[in-house]
Amino acid sequence: MTTDTGNKTVESGGKRGGSAGGVLIAATVAMGLIAGLFYAFACSIMPALARSDDRVYVEVMQNINDAIQNPVFFLSFLGALLLTAVCAWQLRGSPRVRGWVFGALVAYGLAFLFTVAVNIPLNDALMDAGNPATTADPASVREEFEDPWVAWNVVRAALCTLALGLLARALTLYGRHGRNGRPGRRA
Repeated sequence: MTTDTGNKTVESGGKRGGSAGGVLIAATVAMGLIAGLFYAFACSIMPALARSDDRVYVEVMQNINDAIQNPVFFLSFLGALLLTAVCAWQLRGSPRVRGWVFGALVAYGLAFLFTVAVNIPLNDALMDAGNPATTADPASVREEFEDPWVAWNVVRAALCTLALGLLARALTLYGRHGRNGRPGRRA
């Protein structure tokens, strides 16, 4: 049972229910950052790059792939997965809220898998192509990269946006009703 004691939500047994709520908020923020990143690539970065000549396209994507490998990106990219998993575990006794979090975990897990299995190998192959200024055929390098990378990025963006929506729903339920996700008796 959840009771309202002023500003604190207290779970039955007297324990504060703040830990799962804090992790749920952090997971939602991290997911929003990643969904926004993939969305920005899908609706602006890649369409803008599509207007570039082959050498510029390859050079800019190589620079992006190099620059994105930084602690801030990895914190949110891995954090979205880990925080959502931890939250699903913390809410294991709260089936209604946990279901939304688990759905987000599945959606983001797929996006994470596609990133590791498709987009990163494409990025690596693009980097292995060498300096675009001296590459004999930058058009073929671009051709092997662009269409599959863009298509799978759209899939990642959609899955991450879905995961964000599912976490937002879980957060709404948790915020309204506590861990069990439904109205309880208030003392």
